[in-house]
Amino acid sequence: MISLPIDTLQPDFLSLLPSNHLIVEAETGSGKSTRLPLWAAQTGRVLVIEPRRIACTSLAQFLAKQSGQALGKSIGYAIKLDSQFDDNTQVVFVTPGVALRWYSENKLQDFKTVIVDEFHERRWDTDLLVALLKGDANHQLVVTSATIEGEKLAAYMGASRLYAQGRNYHVAIGYRARDSRQLPDIRNLEQRVTQEVSELLDVEGDILVFLPGRKEIAQCMSQLASIDGIIAVPLHASVTNEQREIALSILPQKKVVLATNVAETSLTIPNIVAVIDSGLERRTEQRNGRTTLSLKHISKASAQQRSGRAGRVMDGVCIRLYGEHAALSDVTPPEMHRESLTEAMLASACCGQALDKLDFLNPLPDRSLNQARNILLAMGAVDEDGKVTEHGSRIYPLPIDALYADLVTRMPTRALREAMVDLTAVLATPANLYRLSSSDEARERLEQQEPLGCDAQIAIGVIRGAAFAGVNVDSEVLRESQALAAQMREVFELPQLSVASRYSHAALVEAIAQLHPELVFVRRSKRREAMANGEMEVTLGRESRFLSKYEAALVLDTHSLSGRGVKQTLNLATFTLPIKLTTLSQLGIGEWQQGEVTTLDDQPAIEMNLIYAGRVIERRYELAQGSMAIKPMVEAVKANKLLPGFANVRQKQIEHWKLYVALGLGETEQDISQLTFESWFTEQLTLLELSDISELDLFSDDDFVFEGIPYWEYEEFASAYPFELALGDLNLDVEYHAEKKLVYVVHRDGLRKGYPKRWELPSWKGWRIQYKRASKIVDIK
Repeated sequence: MISLPIDTLQPDFLSLLPSNHLIVEAETGSGKSTRLPLWAAQTGRVLVIEPRRIACTSLAQFLAKQSGQALGKSIGYAIKLDSQFDDNTQVVFVTPGVALRWYSENKLQDFKTVIVDEFHERRWDTDLLVALLKGDANHQLVVTSATIEGEKLAAYMGASRLYAQGRNYHVAIGYRARDSRQLPDIRNLEQRVTQEVSELLDVEGDILVFLPGRKEIAQCMSQLASIDGIIAVPLHASVTNEQREIALSILPQKKVVLATNVAETSLTIPNIVAVIDSGLERRTEQRNGRTTLSLKHISKASAQQRSGRAGRVMDGVCIRLYGEHAALSDVTPPEMHRESLTEAMLASACCGQALDKLDFLNPLPDRSLNQARNILLAMGAVDEDGKVTEHGSRIYPLPIDALYADLVTRMPTRALREAMVDLTAVLATPANLYRLSSSDEARERLEQQEPLGCDAQIAIGVIRGAAFAGVNVDSEVLRESQALAAQMREVFELPQLSVASRYSHAALVEAIAQLHPELVFVRRSKRREAMANGEMEVTLGRESRFLSKYEAALVLDTHSLSGRGVKQTLNLATFTLPIKLTTLSQLGIGEWQQGEVTTLDDQPAIEMNLIYAGRVIERRYELAQGSMAIKPMVEAVKANKLLPGFANVRQKQIEHWKLYVALGLGETEQDISQLTFESWFTEQLTLLELSDISELDLFSDDDFVFEGIPYWEYEEFASAYPFELALGDLNLDVEYHAEKKLVYVVHRDGLRKGYPKRWELPSWKGWRIQYKRASKIVDIK
């Protein structure tokens, strides 16, 4: 067996493991991912947790081949939709999601040692696993990474630390930017990558390009097709086995591997001597309680990891497509600090622990905890004590987000459940199932086939085998989506895709909106391309087919982009289903509020508005009777139609009382800062239980006394602090700011062109006086 730098740790590792948790710090290329599982297996069965599916399968296949045994015998793996192991397999590589589900079933009692690899990525599921296992103290826990905070983590776990050097050759770093502070930029990325590849054709060895996602990989592959003598191959979570084999093999011709950050760690890609780093990645972030995928700059730690891939077998070069002094963060924030905690809280509850009671390396944000708790309580997935309910236990094992699992399990009919399963399979697959043609003719034919402009109609149709004009389907994503749909159909004992049931689109939209009304977004009144739900605003993506005639939509998926100027983030609605405003009203979505007073058949009436996300979605009129009569009474008094002059007198008394209290001359237990005539008089009328506007004719001004400044003081105080002044040729309004001891005398009208004189005004001793006219303010001395 070939010697690796990590081998120097074997004696210490084996002597410490039986009685200690271990932190193993080892640089990229040291061999930690392949050696440690085999050493640990000498003491008992081992579970190895790798953050990505491709690392699980590749590492298991590599070690099984080295052992000379078939995959699944002594070395195996388990990932979503695929597994190769049995009860006798000594080393099993799994993703964190699989490990958590196994923990919820039996606390991983079938394994003696649990190895958590690449902990520095700080995924929420690995953080949760470490917290659970630390609390149980039933396993030997080994946490490994190339860039972890070893001392802090060792103190948190009470673990021993081991460190090994990597096999690193010199890597020359080059930068491609107009300015040394230029941040990574996605614009024209495929052209810039192609140019760099062209300039690196003379290097001995292969090229690895780090890109943020599958879309950029596809664009670069298309551009690189024009370069002779190279083979471009993708490497991301959903590549085929054939594509992965090509990416991880040495070929006779120059190879360009176009990878997401799956290639930063764990995977060994042979013969790489040049790295092109875009400096970009797509990572999840929390937006108003929901997790969205955003395009972000990588951290300095990730940049170091990426450059290290060029120095594994010989001296190499790393070209960074940004400035040398770009303001990158030191490390990527933990997922639990940037994502919704809904999934983590449900997983923790299913594992028998309340999330907020666990001890984490970094304390969890209280706001995120409260948001997650409220979401899961609304779903009925946890109870008030944070314990999982029967419904929560049912949705957790499903290989999809809790939101989608909740929708699937609560669909009212079998046909709608089938439709939701198929729709969820598309949403849960981390890539676009299809892209729309840019051809106007093809889009016109598509509108004839699917006139609703609904993404769900197309997604469900495609996964069920339908063909649409102008819809270019990704066969690999389709295969993965159909496999997930088949798995969930089996779980729910539903017919297979080939015999899927017909469903009502209107009923599906209605059921989703009723179960999760927060998914309903309505258009902004002025900015028609923007939509909101009261908590979050989204902009329709360029490829959206959401038709202009619709005013509302269900938004089931979003994507975030860095904004420009004062708008820091742009949230794109990437998956929409149109819904009628009348349906929102029928489902009771929104809040009815009283509007203007009007007349209806010569009777006073109230305009009632159904408000959702700041927009009126329905309007109706109701006769002003009962409690509804109060507002018309107040409006009639303010307009001097009833009790003429009364409103003006009481308003002045109220404002004088507020000033009196502010000057420390009176006391009140109530907060009167927002007190107005409308609020005071509404309370008086409500206490009298008046139900018809005609009843106000029975009352006079004296029946509504304002209890403010004592009556024997009021005239003197009002004279000292008037709200209006008439100076002959100049009429003024007066504003008092007691906290600043400031008086504004504000021009209302009059012929005078100059300023008022100090002697013309009340004494106002100790107050600063300023005259306001339009935008001009001057001191009055």
